[in-house]
Amino acid sequence: MAVTFPNGSARGPQNGEVRQDAVAAGFARLPESYAIPERAPSLAEARAYCERLARSHYENFSVASWFLPRNLHQHFFSVYSYCRISDDLGDEVGDEQLSLALLDRWERELAATYEKLGNPAAEGSRHPVFIALAETIRECQIPQHEFSDLLVAFRQDQTVTRYPKFDDVLGYCHYSANPVGHLVLYVCGYRDAERQLLSDYTCTALQLANFWQDVAVDWQKNRVYLPLEDLARFGVSESDIAERRFSSEFRELMRFEVARARQWFERGLPLVGMVNRELALDLELFSRGGLAILDAIEKQDYNVLAQRPVVSKGRKMMLLLRALAGKVRA
Repeated sequence: MAVTFPNGSARGPQNGEVRQDAVAAGFARLPESYAIPERAPSLAEARAYCERLARSHYENFSVASWFLPRNLHQHFFSVYSYCRISDDLGDEVGDEQLSLALLDRWERELAATYEKLGNPAAEGSRHPVFIALAETIRECQIPQHEFSDLLVAFRQDQTVTRYPKFDDVLGYCHYSANPVGHLVLYVCGYRDAERQLLSDYTCTALQLANFWQDVAVDWQKNRVYLPLEDLARFGVSESDIAERRFSSEFRELMRFEVARARQWFERGLPLVGMVNRELALDLELFSRGGLAILDAIEKQDYNVLAQRPVVSKGRKMMLLLRALAGKVRA
């Protein structure tokens, strides 16, 4: 409703007011603990929040952390919590405009965190993730763009649903996947471009494996990550995906995409020999997990339309045992 101000002018809600309403409406659709609290928690409380969130949302988090030095666990809890909530702001709200408003607010909280690190008198963020993350940013000297790049991808998910060329898919992975690898390297003490590039290959490969695993799932979200140029090349239409119509053409399309993803995994392999043993075991475990997804796709004759390929619990245990054996031999 319009209101009249002393000078006689009338106006409705301003952009900032409307945006704040969207933020509140968006947070209302997410777990209550995601909202920005009225009172900033202590550092100890913020650390506990991140550890709780990481352990409750990521079934393999505690397993992966076995291979990492204990003094790095809290940093990984904090980084994971940032990534987890960022992803949910974009994917779990169910309204594009609300998600965009939330992602904008989340980036302002990130900016406020960096501002306070440079100026202790600044207000900073009250959210427990950013209070805990500030410690990680300071100790590991992580640039702001490594966090904000992720938000570019989550915003893109709200507005872009098709990718004409494979290079466009790679452009998405540059923001959606590669920053995660950079963050891991920073936490483990590596800052050089050579390791970051090798990490990019592995993270992009993992993202591609997830895309090819979730073709039918993503279709339900009106997202197609298979490059349109490849669909045309192999004679596959979007209606084939919509109707889950498996054909020899679709099989050859997926055979091509799986082989290409394997090539990206191979490009990233040298990184394992360029990091400390603990991180190398972690990288090996995640790479083997991604390759196992590709194996599962092949095992069901590339038909990702009829059933989502999954890695069996037995297969996961075998991967873990191999990694543990490597740790014992080290």
